Amino acid sequence: MFSDSKKNKQMAEVTSSQNIIAKGTKIVGDLVSEGDFRIDGAVNGSIKTRGKVVVGKSGSITGVLEGTDAYFEGFFSGKLALSGTLTLKSTAVIEGEVEIGKLAVEPGATFNVSCAMQGYKKELQHAGQQKTAKKTA
Repeated sequence: MFSDSKKNKQMAEVTSSQNIIAKGTKIVGDLVSEGDFRIDGAVNGSIKTRGKVVVGKSGSITGVLEGTDAYFEGFFSGKLALSGTLTLKSTAVIEGEVEIGKLAVEPGATFNVSCAMQGYKKELQHAGQQKTAKKTA
């Protein structure tokens, strides 16, 4: 039992950690983490995380981003796949292919993408099942 609590504590430490890519830093390659990312520099490659990704005004990602939630003030170009929410502030510029659960956009943000919203599709399927159930009753 002691080892389980130690393991849970280690998991909590890993998921609460934040990776920071500072302004003026450029990373070329693939990043994989269980924790959150704060990006104020540039990433050319792919990022895969179960945590939240925050891209500041000076931050940019060119490539692939896979994760849960993302909050953009900066630039993204490529393929973005999120199971949760994509939040765009007015300074955000997003280009490419996007697959998300939910979308929140401030006026002024640039969103030039082909977009698929998974959450909306699920809601439509669920609503269609309810209508079918009512008709048969």
